[in-house]
Amino acid sequence: MAKSTAARRWAGAVCLLPFLLGAATIVAHAQDRRPTAGEVSAIRTCAKKYEADLDAAERECLFNLVGTPCTEKPEGQSNVGLTDCYRLEGAIWDDLLNENYKSLAADLDEEPRAKLREMQRIWIAYRDSTCGFYYTKIQGTMAQPMGAACAARETARRALLLKFFSGL
Repeated sequence: MAKSTAARRWAGAVCLLPFLLGAATIVAHAQDRRPTAGEVSAIRTCAKKYEADLDAAERECLFNLVGTPCTEKPEGQSNVGLTDCYRLEGAIWDDLLNENYKSLAADLDEEPRAKLREMQRIWIAYRDSTCGFYYTKIQGTMAQPMGAACAARETARRALLLKFFSGL
């Protein structure tokens, strides 16, 4: 009887092996994925088109061009995949945010530049605290993709706002 139980466990483990290896490949791919030039260009073009209208920019550019299409692919439909899709989009917006911040800072005198730095530090704490609250509130597997989507959304909003400030 012990031999039969051990044999069934071994057979079960062998059957699961392809699934586990496949999942590991998807996770490894997800963690290594970088935005393509086309994805970066799509968001940058959209942000430029709507730079004078923050609401339209958010409505048209956020998630529609990279995040949501990514989540509709098979590898984007697990919690890990969803998280990666939102982090992927967030990385594009983060680069744009940094460029917009540097451009805005370059046009300011010392005192307003110091206030911009302070404002940005406070915003980073706000974003991290707000998006981190998903883990506190939900305490489940959906907290990770929801937190990643929050971070991408808040980063996009900030990138657009900093660009808007440059035009004032």
